[in-house]
Amino acid sequence: MGEDTPLGEDPGRRWSIGELAQATGVTVRALHHYDEIGLLRAGERTASGHRRYTAADLRRLYRVRTLRSLGMPLEEIKRMLGAPEDLAGTRALLAAQLEQLTAQAERLQQLVRQVGGLLRQLDTGALPDPDQFMTTLEMISMLDSYFTDEQREELARRRDALGPDAVEEARSRFAGLVEQLLGHVRDDTPVDDPGVQDLLRRWEELGSAFHAEGAGGERTKAAARRMWQDQGAGLSRNLPWPAESMVALTAYLERARAARPGD
Repeated sequence: MGEDTPLGEDPGRRWSIGELAQATGVTVRALHHYDEIGLLRAGERTASGHRRYTAADLRRLYRVRTLRSLGMPLEEIKRMLGAPEDLAGTRALLAAQLEQLTAQAERLQQLVRQVGGLLRQLDTGALPDPDQFMTTLEMISMLDSYFTDEQREELARRRDALGPDAVEEARSRFAGLVEQLLGHVRDDTPVDDPGVQDLLRRWEELGSAFHAEGAGGERTKAAARRMWQDQGAGLSRNLPWPAESMVALTAYLERARAARPGD
């Protein structure tokens, strides 16, 4: 199928659900949900019943993701996408996306100015523990880049609802899963190994406790994965494992997701 061909370049190309999820950052679970509600169905099926997505499906997925990023509910997106695809509609969609990205860039520039001001204050010795403080600021910057205000508020509500004891227990379970998974990374265990797939299931069940149910929770999970994929080295600085190990683990988990059986 031309593995070196960039996604979307060949109009005759087809993608399995795992390939589409890995290439676009949309989870397999979300793609299943889109199929169930009639928002995005694979244009073709193999003789054995496996989904195969076409170039038209890819363009539709792009429109879905863009409209979701603009805050539109799935039902409204489904209604909107019921109209025939045309150049004017696509241009309007891209213009709206560009406007949103421009606003995000302006917020990031404002954050840069704020951090610069704090750095100047640190130079006077007015604030204690500058290393820890700057790490916190970097985390805030990352969150601002990957999560909407609504998503950050929902994550905070879920954490508060769990309570400190449950959060501490989750940390302990997380550490155990990391150790086991890093062992598989070091051993180069195939990602479709049943043991690896079971660890992935437990990993995602643990993470799900911190996210809302339904499509909203799937969006925050996807945002968190994108953040780890892009900023894993920086996020790992305060963890007891080497940053390069956590970056490798993030990539390993993504391959394991794409290798789930039955897709």
